[in-house]
Amino acid sequence: MPRLILIFVLLFVAASAAAEEFSFDEAELDKKWYHLGGYVEARPGVNLLDRDAALTRQRYYGRQVDSTLADFNGKLLLEGSIEKNWAKLFFQPSLDYINTRLVNDLKLTWYESYLQIKPNDSFKVLAGKKSLKWGKGYAWNPVAFFDRPKSPDDPELSLEGFWLATTDYIHSFDGPLKTVAFTPVLLPQSDGLNDDFGSSDRLNFGGKLYFLLYDTDIDLLFLADGSRTERYGFDFSRNITTNLELHGELAWVRAAARPVVGANGQMQLKTADTSSWLAGLRYLTARDITCIFEYYHNGSGYSPKEMQAYFDQVNQAYLSWQQSGDPSLLQRTAGHNSFTRVAPMQDYLYTRVSQKEPFGILYFTPAMTAIVNLDDHSLTIAPELVYAGITNLELRLKGSVIIGPPLSEYGEKQNDARFELRLRWYF
Repeated sequence: MPRLILIFVLLFVAASAAAEEFSFDEAELDKKWYHLGGYVEARPGVNLLDRDAALTRQRYYGRQVDSTLADFNGKLLLEGSIEKNWAKLFFQPSLDYINTRLVNDLKLTWYESYLQIKPNDSFKVLAGKKSLKWGKGYAWNPVAFFDRPKSPDDPELSLEGFWLATTDYIHSFDGPLKTVAFTPVLLPQSDGLNDDFGSSDRLNFGGKLYFLLYDTDIDLLFLADGSRTERYGFDFSRNITTNLELHGELAWVRAAARPVVGANGQMQLKTADTSSWLAGLRYLTARDITCIFEYYHNGSGYSPKEMQAYFDQVNQAYLSWQQSGDPSLLQRTAGHNSFTRVAPMQDYLYTRVSQKEPFGILYFTPAMTAIVNLDDHSLTIAPELVYAGITNLELRLKGSVIIGPPLSEYGEKQNDARFELRLRWYF
């Protein structure tokens, strides 16, 4: 039934749009019909290894490694478009090079590649690979049902999208309700096409209903049962004053599954309905200091006891390998990515403070970011310095220090600290 309703809505929206005449803006005709830009990035780094951490043992067993490990990352990201009248072709490929102790790899990834048709300001159709960027959160987005998760350590990085088709139908009003927009989404999943979205070889349906009500942005979101289980979401964002913004998200997921270590030491799959939510604010002071605070509750995350059981299993597998030389148990623990994913536990606090051009130093922005795991009291602190005073060149020096007791999330990360320099040239 939900599929029939969604198909009916899609047909209705398409028919409504087709009934309207195409409109052309003369100013649009003066715009350049193509665009090509992007950046080249070099990012050398140094890691201070924690040799006794569970995840270090899991990754580097059988290898002689130093306590200080260097790596190098390079990136060429292109962003181009061809646009004429109401049609637009957009592409964003990324060529990434990584050189570490274990990896020396060059990989091409198409982050986005889509065709968009926009006959008027009220209607557009898009098909291709696209990151939808649903949600109002800065570090996390529990309602981003059609997106890959951000990295809270660097949430502004571009993300690889999924192959999908979507439309936008927008209508404006006079009064407290100023805008309503409906965005249905179709995402096919099969072997070789969006294969990391889920399983079951399905055509996935979802959508977003947007309201601008009393100067508050509100979204109602859903994903029907398919390659992933059924889920519903709500988010909002509102500027309380010119320098204070509040935002939040709430997501409900049916039959969320996660592996846990059972009483017998074996992995068991647990399934339950879960809810995740986020509350945050962004504040800009009179001295150009930007403060971002977010609290995130991950309803499908692990408790401290469940996380400790996993780290105990990794350590026991490491001891077994030392005694027998058989790495199969360690390799088996490495296959459970849910324990090492972004924000695997339940409650987190994100804080970021940055100041633009302090002490009158032009093009200079220092910042400090802290992510605290409120369940086990482990955390990471990341200071950074950004300078953009050279035309088209941005320099960023960033460090991160990881603090946590044994068997905590950050206490068992492979690094005690990391320092990196990023040079990014835009063109």
